[in-house]
Amino acid sequence: MRVQFYGINDKVIAKAVDVLSKGGLIIYPTDTVYALGCASNHVQALAKLATLKNAKKTKPPVSLVCSSISQATGYTGQIDNATFRLLKSHLPGPFTFILPVTQKIPKALGKRSSIGVRVPDHSGVQALIQALGQPLASASLHDEDEIRDYITDPDEIEQIWGKVVNLFLDSGFGGNQPSSVIDLCEATPQILREGAGTFQG
Repeated sequence: MRVQFYGINDKVIAKAVDVLSKGGLIIYPTDTVYALGCASNHVQALAKLATLKNAKKTKPPVSLVCSSISQATGYTGQIDNATFRLLKSHLPGPFTFILPVTQKIPKALGKRSSIGVRVPDHSGVQALIQALGQPLASASLHDEDEIRDYITDPDEIEQIWGKVVNLFLDSGFGGNQPSSVIDLCEATPQILREGAGTFQG
């Protein structure tokens, strides 16, 4: 199913929450590229997502997409003041921050010492995650083409993925540049991928 999703839409959000709560997969917009997502505590949904990404089901290749920094730290554990200030100065925004996991995370995510965290600058997605009551386990919607990395055209996304996912939240043409990835597991931040966001360490 494909529905228009350009901002906060209670009817669409309720539909997405219903799909996710039942273990469904969605394609949704972020402030960078389109992404695959599912409920972060749903074992079967994460297994399906891992299969689509050709990865091990015991450790699906996902980040946690959250509605806020405080929600993110509820999963990764307490962070120090310097890390909090750094996150606050960049989020919401086009960044994925790798944080150490210092407490128990949902079993469905597998055993991890660290995990990527995103808070996209997209009001509709933030409202969806708040309504769901948990982060989305998410992976970027890559294209198999060797020249382009990401599919931007909603019609093409529907053609390729429409029968694979349960719901496609269409927000028009997506970006073709992913988030910047910053590793905060060591004392000095490490830029793992330069993407849409310009990091100010």
